Amino acid sequence: MAISTSTILTILPFLFLPSSSFAQSSYPAPFRSFIDCFLQHLSPDLIYTSNSTSYESVLQSSAQNLRFLVSKTNQKPSIIVTADSTYDVSITIRCACTYGLQLRARSGGHDYEGMSYVSDDKERPFVVVDLAHYRSIDVDAKTRTAWVQAGATLGEVYYNVFIKSNGTLGFPAGQCPTVGAGGHVSGGGFGAMMRKFGTAADNVIDAKILGTSGVVLDRRAMGEDLFWAVRGGGAASFGVVLAYKLQLVEVPPVVTAFNVYRNLRQNATNLVTRWQDIAPKLDESIYLRAVVQPVIDSESVWNVNIQVQFTSLFLGNKSQFFSAIDTSFPELGLQAEDFTEMNWLESALFMYGMSGKGIEALLNRTPASNSSFKAKSDFVTNPITEKQWGEIWRALRNLKEDNITILLIMEPFGGIMDMIPESTTPFPHRKGNLYIIEYETRWSGVEEQESKRHLDSMRKLYDFMTPYVSSNPRMSYYSYKDIDLGRTEGLMPSYFEARQWGERYFKGNFEKLAIVKGRVDPMNFFRNEQSIPPLYYTSKEAFSSSLNDTIMRLLNKEVRAHYACTS
Repeated sequence: MAISTSTILTILPFLFLPSSSFAQSSYPAPFRSFIDCFLQHLSPDLIYTSNSTSYESVLQSSAQNLRFLVSKTNQKPSIIVTADSTYDVSITIRCACTYGLQLRARSGGHDYEGMSYVSDDKERPFVVVDLAHYRSIDVDAKTRTAWVQAGATLGEVYYNVFIKSNGTLGFPAGQCPTVGAGGHVSGGGFGAMMRKFGTAADNVIDAKILGTSGVVLDRRAMGEDLFWAVRGGGAASFGVVLAYKLQLVEVPPVVTAFNVYRNLRQNATNLVTRWQDIAPKLDESIYLRAVVQPVIDSESVWNVNIQVQFTSLFLGNKSQFFSAIDTSFPELGLQAEDFTEMNWLESALFMYGMSGKGIEALLNRTPASNSSFKAKSDFVTNPITEKQWGEIWRALRNLKEDNITILLIMEPFGGIMDMIPESTTPFPHRKGNLYIIEYETRWSGVEEQESKRHLDSMRKLYDFMTPYVSSNPRMSYYSYKDIDLGRTEGLMPSYFEARQWGERYFKGNFEKLAIVKGRVDPMNFFRNEQSIPPLYYTSKEAFSSSLNDTIMRLLNKEVRAHYACTS
């Protein structure tokens, strides 16, 4: 039901500071029009402007990288809409599109570069539709499927799937329980069961998405190309994904895990060198991760030691696991007491470092740590030699002595990942990759100088690692976004310029993603600093660069009107 003018005038003072009014607001006309449009359809309880008393708490509620909230180079959203329903999302898109406002969707807020809740374009204010309340999970144990709304966290997904299937089903996805399912699945999503079941995106069988048309599209309605794109290509480039239908997997009643530490005095260099050969070739039911961290050690001749944490999950019992590891990796020197049996849901807590907590801890949406951080990623296709690891340790130690700690989180591939073609989903990192490295540094402060120091150190290490990782192109993982690789510039960006960073995330799949983008969002309404640029084809042959960059000017008025804001 539309809200009357008198009602709008009554509720506007609650949206702005007491001394403000709609007419006197400092907001430009498009934002005043957006608010007017919104309030004709939805409750004022869902909308927060930068003048609202609760604005900062809502913005920070799922912002996981604090440096973006204080950065002088980033712009915060002018309006946040906390959507509770599909209708809420539809109206938000409609009103933003109608009045020419940029819109960004946020599910869990774990975007590594904060693109879901800040912008580096100060010339174009924007609206955020926050999906944290849009998080229902509907499990059908008989068909082994679940419809999961985008705002649900992975912890909530794991808990609901396991409990509602009486402990028989799980889902292969990431290890951080506070990550939003929408963003995680749309970027690919890998974790401890990837080697047996593939990525999260590989196990999606349907989806629901809203574009500027206002019509909810499922797999059949959207077509296979768009369905392909939103499973690993970053859904934020194509619309707002409302939900994914997941194909669940059977998990055994008992799984087994271990977590051990080794340092340089315990032959860590040789162990990591061996790990590269062993971990990708283990039985597909075994996941064995290695996390490298420089630590202060007064007993070390360098004052800084290198510590490696080996964490593993096996989809089976203790005796089977002990036998497999003792045969494949005896150098690790594991003892029977290092292995712990548990159910699959408990293993989700174990793998995140919350062993011993009750399973209800997976329902906590608050992250274990909320700090400033910077991350990058690399794929390793050829083993790094023991001598080269020594050089890497030296680089990490030097940074640690400067009070900079950078972790190397290394997760193995192999198993079923070697059998899935690169083009199955936009996530191309399959056969040929031994493992992925995520570089991560965190700091508690938000001061600009301290942030710069950590960012510079991370970039220095990343450059240092160049000879040891994939090349031509040097690959990265899209869910570990890295703005240093490049950005999508302007309202109608050049596909040919974006290829410089896009192919590092998606290899040859980048071109198909851009073609899909050109078909479903030719006006580039859904965009951010690393969104897929639209590429326009009229035949099997691509337009030249100049034609592609100007094609939108040739679209007739009817086409432009349809794609801009259809109802």
